[in-house]
Amino acid sequence: MMKNEIFTVSLAKNPVISLKVEPGHFTTSHFHAAHYLDLNNLKTNAFLAKEVAIELALPYMSTTLVDTIVCMEGTEVIGAYMASELLQEGTYSINMGRDINIVTPISNANKNLMIQSNKQDLINNQNIIVLVSTVSSGITIGSALEYLSYYGGKIVGISALFNAYPEKQDQKIHSLFTSKDIPGYQLFRPGECPMCKVGLKLDAIIVHDGYIKIHCFD
Repeated sequence: MMKNEIFTVSLAKNPVISLKVEPGHFTTSHFHAAHYLDLNNLKTNAFLAKEVAIELALPYMSTTLVDTIVCMEGTEVIGAYMASELLQEGTYSINMGRDINIVTPISNANKNLMIQSNKQDLINNQNIIVLVSTVSSGITIGSALEYLSYYGGKIVGISALFNAYPEKQDQKIHSLFTSKDIPGYQLFRPGECPMCKVGLKLDAIIVHDGYIKIHCFD
């Protein structure tokens, strides 16, 4: 069962940005994990979301024309602040005087991303930053890139609050935190999970913006 040994990891260059880490035995639809990362406060607190947006906007300020930020996994508040940061007046802002739109895709019954018909003009032939909460297995971001390409979008950047294994990915992803910031962070395929192999029961199922505890009865 969970030990609830929650600890906090702060961003070195901006310590006000931090995430809570809870050790345990967690599962998602793709993998098992030894930690749950609570990023909700960074996405919902206005002050923190703005600080996060400032950090995530930095790699694009002087180099990248942006038309649309596609926000996934509850990152819309950060995306709006990120657009505001990119549009601000300044020597190093090449997007000053432009328009940047915020778009949130929807999912169909097969969990494939879709863009509403009235928003497809904001994707087709537009310069797009994809903003996600976490990149773990790479399945979600891979699906996003595939479908945005289908709708004619030009991906000019990918940003994330947390990127598990940046060294294993083909795409450059700008992230605040990586697995190197979390002591002992690991992901396992369900059949290869060492916690399962020693009989350690699952604590919780990670879902959108939280987890659901699993209550075991002997």
